[in-house]
Amino acid sequence: MKTLLAALMAAASCATMAQAQTGEQATEPAAVFTLDQAIQAAGGTAPATEAAASAVEAARAGRTVANLRPNPIVQGQVENVIGTGPYSGLRSAETTVGVAIPIELGGKRGARVAVADAQITRAELQAAITAADVRVRVTQLYVEAIAAERRLVTARDQVRIAGEAHRAASVRVQAGRASPLEQQRAGVARVNAEANLERAARLADAARINLARRIRRSVNGMLDIGLLDRLPAPVAGPDLPARATGTLAMAAADADLAIADAGVRLARANRVPDLNVGPALRRLEATNDTAAVFSVSIPIPLFNNGRAAIAQARAQRTQADAIRRVTALDVEQAITDAQTEAANAATTARAAAGPALDAAQEAARIARIGYREGKFGQLDLLDAERTLAETRLAAIEALASYQNARARLERLTAPAPTIGNDR
Repeated sequence: MKTLLAALMAAASCATMAQAQTGEQATEPAAVFTLDQAIQAAGGTAPATEAAASAVEAARAGRTVANLRPNPIVQGQVENVIGTGPYSGLRSAETTVGVAIPIELGGKRGARVAVADAQITRAELQAAITAADVRVRVTQLYVEAIAAERRLVTARDQVRIAGEAHRAASVRVQAGRASPLEQQRAGVARVNAEANLERAARLADAARINLARRIRRSVNGMLDIGLLDRLPAPVAGPDLPARATGTLAMAAADADLAIADAGVRLARANRVPDLNVGPALRRLEATNDTAAVFSVSIPIPLFNNGRAAIAQARAQRTQADAIRRVTALDVEQAITDAQTEAANAATTARAAAGPALDAAQEAARIARIGYREGKFGQLDLLDAERTLAETRLAAIEALASYQNARARLERLTAPAPTIGNDR
């Protein structure tokens, strides 16, 4: 019964869309715009994806900067000028021109590159997280769109049923077998059904507009409304224990810890003073002679010996490690909650779209037959029709809730990609 209902709904929805697109002439059915196509369309155009790609690009440029050596320094100096006696004027001037080449000690450049490599890994993981978030968001919008299509089909069917009930009530009143009040009640039910159809049509249009806005392309074709009916087989026994290892969130926390570790190494390397060495030429104005000069300089770590920077880096490393442990707990709890939510949603969907819907359909069918034959009153018919409508909507909501819960669970358990070390 559930499969038959899904097929009827899909056929009705497809027929309506085809009529809207072709007018009076029928054409070949348009291709179904699937969820995977929607995700693919959104992946390359989402602003969040562009931001994540730019962050990766910036991190790679940062590694190039970290790998650069310090620039040499051109030095010029004039001595023994504008003095007294023989040093007045420029007669005894000594002009020195040279180059100072900084020499980094303590492995500073390697430590900087290690920090940059860790930052690239983190940026690439963030890009994967962004892609997973985009997938979840598009899935939610797509599920809402197909659920709105289902509600629209149900609303159309309720208008048809209400019209038939109104005609049946009119026949009974004209035959003198019922009070005119029954015809009035049936008319009210028909008006309410038509108003509900109008609301459902607006919501379906809004759901398509929201989906189109997210993927940045029009969504005019048919959607895969059968996606709602894809439920997992019942599983006996509890779910496997949740594990945070290998998930995107844990990979990001590990990357943050790696950045902090590299920061500690860099702070230690920066404690080692650098050398400035370089040759120079000196010209003596008094004798017009030239001499070579070789200079060596090293800073004295008197006021800033780097200990405070190391303490800061260690504190940041401790913070990153604590956040990593908290992330592991949060991810495992979130996975457990999502597993429970998805399992409960699947159970509810099976019941709502299966036995409960079958019973409501059968009750409504019997009520219609009994009302036409005068065996049941109109209130019984209206109650059965109202129950059927509510059960249909509840089934749609349960199916949509399962698909959304499944998408959230897949997002939480998505494995982290292997970040290649091609740098």
